[in-house]
Amino acid sequence: MTIRRFCAALVAALALASCTTHAEEAPQSAKDTASMTDAPRLTPERLYASPSLSGSTPRAVRFSPDGKRVTFLKPRAEDSARYDLWQFDVATGAQSLLVDSAAIDPADTELSEEEKALRERKRIASVRGIADYAWGTADTIIVPAGGDIHLVTLTANGPETRRLTQTEAFEYDAKVSPKGTHVSFIRDGALYAIDLASGQETRISPEAQPEKAISYGVAEFVAQEEMSRYTGYWWSPDERYIAFTEVDESGVDIIPRFDIAADKVTVIEQRYPRAGRPNAKVAVHVFDRNDGSTRRIVSVGPDDYLARVNWAHDSLWFQTVNRDQTEIRFNRTDGLPWRIWAPFTEEQDRWVNLSDDFLALPEGGLLVTHELDGFRHIYWRDTSSGQVQQVTSGGWVVSGIKGYDQATRTIYFTGFKDSPLEQHLYAVPLSASDAEGAEIKRITPAGGSWTISMGADAKNYIGTFSSPSQPPQVGLYTADGTRTAWIEENALNDRHPYTPYLASHTVPEFGTLTAEDGQTLYYSIQKPPGFDPAKKYPVIVEVYGGPHVQRVANDWRPLSDQFLTHAGYIVFRLDNRGTWNRGKRFEDVIYHQTGAPEVRDQLAGVAWLKQQPFVDASRIAIQGWSYGGYMTLMTYGQAPEGTFAAAIAGAPVTDWALYDTFYTERYMGTPEKN
Repeated sequence: MTIRRFCAALVAALALASCTTHAEEAPQSAKDTASMTDAPRLTPERLYASPSLSGSTPRAVRFSPDGKRVTFLKPRAEDSARYDLWQFDVATGAQSLLVDSAAIDPADTELSEEEKALRERKRIASVRGIADYAWGTADTIIVPAGGDIHLVTLTANGPETRRLTQTEAFEYDAKVSPKGTHVSFIRDGALYAIDLASGQETRISPEAQPEKAISYGVAEFVAQEEMSRYTGYWWSPDERYIAFTEVDESGVDIIPRFDIAADKVTVIEQRYPRAGRPNAKVAVHVFDRNDGSTRRIVSVGPDDYLARVNWAHDSLWFQTVNRDQTEIRFNRTDGLPWRIWAPFTEEQDRWVNLSDDFLALPEGGLLVTHELDGFRHIYWRDTSSGQVQQVTSGGWVVSGIKGYDQATRTIYFTGFKDSPLEQHLYAVPLSASDAEGAEIKRITPAGGSWTISMGADAKNYIGTFSSPSQPPQVGLYTADGTRTAWIEENALNDRHPYTPYLASHTVPEFGTLTAEDGQTLYYSIQKPPGFDPAKKYPVIVEVYGGPHVQRVANDWRPLSDQFLTHAGYIVFRLDNRGTWNRGKRFEDVIYHQTGAPEVRDQLAGVAWLKQQPFVDASRIAIQGWSYGGYMTLMTYGQAPEGTFAAAIAGAPVTDWALYDTFYTERYMGTPEKN
């Protein structure tokens, strides 16, 4: 939970505290709770101070292409917002610093507006130091920092860092070409590449035309914000071709946006496609490094979208989505003369969900995921014959394809087969004749949730595990689930920053309710330490409730929950219909009617709370951020008078006509049609 969201919860708690109640029913103060457990008081200041109470949690953890190293961004103990690049030697288990962020950007260079926007879209706006990096070959890494591009080469004598650019402009979205001969990047809205052998820099695309709102090699606003497509160019595996976008935003409305900082408000003029209004036009060009030619192969927009682009073997694939978002077309072209056709599509009556699952197999064919039967599952597609085979099936969701072992023809994927509350790694053979006959094996142990990064050969994986009683810990595992080393054990021992508060640590209890249409709703309820069922407690309902987000899960919870429970409040969450990882029927109920079925589910949760003898029904607050802010307003407005003693809505959507095209129209259509 961010500081802003925590402040909203704190305001709700203070509002509840000010409500009149019987003295014997008042919640224990934080001081009383601390004295009961001999634990120090958990303050808002300590929640956001360094070191993080959740311990050292690496981010951007990745295998090197040869699998001999694991690299990750590690926060500094004295400044948990600043990250440096570290490496872990798989053979020896040794960890060492690869790149000190202060060495390559000692002044914390002011970010460009493009970089600020990209980090905001990636939800890493608060990160300082090294925010991202990219592997090239087995011994080269690209590190953007300070507005320039740095190449790290791993040698026998240690890492050597070379600064590739040193300009007034801000370079970003840097990549090493597949064979390691070039580094490419975006500068001033155009695509460039540097030959690493000669040092020669070449502009690949035309120059941007800011006066015409045309740029190259970039992802437009809705691609970044709503499709999670953050790049606009793609190298072919043999390095002959580079596909890149031409983005024409001249038809997109210019809207004033307020950039609110702690000490000032800045008005920024931004091209922003509001619901029902024109989108950007996006074309795809292909640059041929053999002869230096560039060919425009396709144009989309303003009434369809370029969603995904992938090279598979010698073919360029790109996914397009129609304006109504009821169809994904999987388009393919195989080189000159770049003839395009769509071997297959996915269609939905209400809306399609995008996925990053697109894996070209060495022996031919593709692994993709679709929601054709109402739940996301894995399909194998023969790109020559058109043959298709469903690999997994059932009333549960595959969350992502993680790897493929060609020798054993085994697919590794994450999903929620055993519980909607826990994400796990699974294995399934591709050789199964049909999905119903496939034997699926869970690799990771139950009792918490996992995120997975698989090695290129699918022989090892990096697993990040957490539970309500264990902050995230990162380990290296063989494909059968055997841990071979800790990358960050994050043990709750005497040296852990959270240890002084462990005596008062609370964990959620999970349960289910039934929605009006019979579907199951999961909730969590977290009670104060020293909970006494004979007493009555105020409740804070923490809500998000929107698509593509799950808040009720068996994982490490926001430590702001600890602050609230230590202060004597119950924290309640419920994942209403419309939220993520439950299948299309569960999601689709909000189609063209957001703020209605989700609200009824939340009110059902409140009704259940009021039936509990330990809940003070006169002191229930609701708070949320973003879609949760919208849900707070809609739930408060539709609830019977007196249901809530307080409501805090942070950054809510207050008028869907002012929100962006891709998100709004997917669920609500256009203002003209709905």
